[in-house]
Amino acid sequence: MSHEVRNEPAIAVLLPCYNEELTIGEVVRRFCETLPSATIYVYDNNSKDLTALRARAAGAIVVREPRQGKGNVVRRMFADIDADIYVMADGDGTYAPEDAPQLINTLLTERSDMVVGTRRGVTDDAGRSGHALGNRIFNRLYKGLFGADFTDIFSGYRVFSRRFVKSFPAVSGGFEIETEMSVHASQLKLPVNEMALDYGRRPDGSSSKLSTFRDGARILWMFAMLVKETQPLRFFGTFALFFLAASIGLMIPVLIEFAETGLVPRMPTWVLSIGLLLLSMLAMVTGLILDSVSRGRAEQKRIFYLSIPAGRIGRAGFTGEASPKRDPGKASRAA
Repeated sequence: MSHEVRNEPAIAVLLPCYNEELTIGEVVRRFCETLPSATIYVYDNNSKDLTALRARAAGAIVVREPRQGKGNVVRRMFADIDADIYVMADGDGTYAPEDAPQLINTLLTERSDMVVGTRRGVTDDAGRSGHALGNRIFNRLYKGLFGADFTDIFSGYRVFSRRFVKSFPAVSGGFEIETEMSVHASQLKLPVNEMALDYGRRPDGSSSKLSTFRDGARILWMFAMLVKETQPLRFFGTFALFFLAASIGLMIPVLIEFAETGLVPRMPTWVLSIGLLLLSMLAMVTGLILDSVSRGRAEQKRIFYLSIPAGRIGRAGFTGEASPKRDPGKASRAA
């Protein structure tokens, strides 16, 4: 039996979808035209419309993910699919498939692990004023907490290397998955790039699945959890300073009164101040211990990342020209 040797990287296009029957067919067709050598995967997240049927008719391999939430879908996609380059976009038509070759070319020429297609003007108008305000706030918060690697942490248009995909833990279950991806790259100091791209609008009849307040609260909670996991000294140190300030504030009047009279008439206040001081010390010690644990975990994640083969990412740029395509039937059976 003869074996065909392929020098070009295997490309997988990943499209998580929920009720996108109006747009998914056109998105799949445009990706097929733009990346003829790629395999298109649509992961249907319990859609109640004809999303799966339209995607399959357009030429995509459709897989159902019963756990609701984009994070759950991304976790399943990253676990199921083997490729050298992964292109992830949304099925709502807001990201142009024609921009994918540019993102892939940047990944290859810059030898990056992730390239983010940042959305031009998204902080000025993201469809709703609440979304635009949330984008500005969370991007600034990210910069202050994790560094200036990214300017649009919520962009869903990303290209990944195999190393990134197979080393990414994917803990979150919803729209906060993009934040987790960004923190993963920042923590391990992976090579990343950004490219500004036009951001489209949904067609009439198609609505956003993002809730300004509910998903905003979940993202804020994810920020707190990621700071706790990756920067425990900062997290617990903040509580330690708060308890210390409260303890000193309660303690000073009692000490002044003791110095003047030799008495401690406000004993409950004194006991509370000592309790807060002990809590401050406990929080600081906890932060110091967990900081060492966090550093060890980061080193292990880095070593695991380096143990994963980089894949056929090549050294030359990407042209988007067709190459021998794998049998979709085999890919479907593998998925």
